[in-house]
Amino acid sequence: MWRFYHQPHTLAEVLGLLAEHADRARLVAGGTDLVVELSRGIRPTETLIDISRVEELRYIRAEAGGVAIGAMATHNDVVDSTLCRETLRPLAQACWEVGAPQLRTRATVAGNLVTASPANDTITPLVALGAEVVLTSIRGKRTMPLSAFHLGVRRTALAADELLQEIRVPAMAPEARGRFVKLGLRRAQAISVVHATLVLGFEGAVVRSARIALGSVAPTIVRVESAEAAIIGRVLDDVAIRDAGRLAAAAIAPIDDVRGSAAYRRATVENLVASALGGLARGDEGALPESPVLLETGRALPRPTATAFAGAIETRINGRPLRLESSTGRTLLAALREEAGLTGAKPGCEEGECGACTVWLDGQAVMACLTPAPQAHGARLTTIEGLAAVADGLADGLHPLQRAFVDRGAVQCGYCIPGMLMAGAKLLEERPSPTVDEVKIGLSGNLCRCTGYRKIFDAVRSASETVHVGNREQGGDPDRQVRVEADSNASCVAP
Repeated sequence: MWRFYHQPHTLAEVLGLLAEHADRARLVAGGTDLVVELSRGIRPTETLIDISRVEELRYIRAEAGGVAIGAMATHNDVVDSTLCRETLRPLAQACWEVGAPQLRTRATVAGNLVTASPANDTITPLVALGAEVVLTSIRGKRTMPLSAFHLGVRRTALAADELLQEIRVPAMAPEARGRFVKLGLRRAQAISVVHATLVLGFEGAVVRSARIALGSVAPTIVRVESAEAAIIGRVLDDVAIRDAGRLAAAAIAPIDDVRGSAAYRRATVENLVASALGGLARGDEGALPESPVLLETGRALPRPTATAFAGAIETRINGRPLRLESSTGRTLLAALREEAGLTGAKPGCEEGECGACTVWLDGQAVMACLTPAPQAHGARLTTIEGLAAVADGLADGLHPLQRAFVDRGAVQCGYCIPGMLMAGAKLLEERPSPTVDEVKIGLSGNLCRCTGYRKIFDAVRSASETVHVGNREQGGDPDRQVRVEADSNASCVAP
């Protein structure tokens, strides 16, 4: 999909490469949107500039009455940030709704903005919260309101040599209430039919300020100022709520596509806005888990020392060093299967929808089909072939979750099972005694065409009673590291 790959480590290097290549290259961070675009022939390129190693872009911090979010901050980072959860609640809610856990570990909020789809969940809360973006090139910096950044579907004001370096978001006032709401066609991995964010300022029961933004109804995010004006200065009683809902529906000229007709979207907007206003009137700002399932246990650990990327990928897979010479232009899934000879991770949708290719990259559960292979350079990888070695009790050569899948009859055709096991084992590593709901969330990025979910859920719960998972693949107990290298070929799946 690409021929040339650059992996800078500083912002200055990134800006220099952008100045050199301009519109002949594309930036990649998490890759969850970009790899899909390239596979579909959208904005093709021969050159990628990978910013995932630029640590100075990976931050969320309080600044001047608001929050600054760096270009490498992921959806997981926002969901797990106390600062964001307390001061930017609608944004944290939207990040929690994005994709599946394996996507939230990698996908960045800045990338969601740059992709510029009106269905992208994080844009409406950022517009409603009054965010602005900082665009940087070797020519300097410029700042603009996010509402001016999007020019149309997949069109932005970003120049070819610029990087969206930072998102600046004013913190919600103590008396403000906000909520992100979304209608999708399924409970997880759902592209929005309609989504909305409402941020209201109150003085007692009276609304003193209002910002309502709608997504998936037009080429860009829509502010419905008529509905906002209708509730300012009023108590949110049934009449005010109905008025605002009707005005919001009347203000849009909704799109008509495979996910919903224009008429359906208009009716949905009216009901969605009214329902959210009713909740805010009651003080209900919507759900957000106190301890979100992340499927990410290694992000705080430093990467192992690696030479600068120069075309060959030097990595550790299942505890063993490996050099991949011909995978620069491949996804990680293709590199594992075609060059490393590890066929346990399966190609299913190859768009991040099914989870059959789930592996662990530096402690994160990721979709290998959406990960550029060079991002494994200097990283630690665990695949299904090495899963058994990350837990104690290897008497039968299986990870406790693999044993539970066998005992509970959770394996049917078997195609989805490697991904299910990798997601489930990461969940058990993160929380050894998950609830049923946490199991469902942890596996929400994995599809089973045989519809065997109940036995799979039961197997994860059963394994939680006996599993003793360490953090060997993250560089833990050195004695266990030796054992992993000896047993790294353990597997219970066919090629």
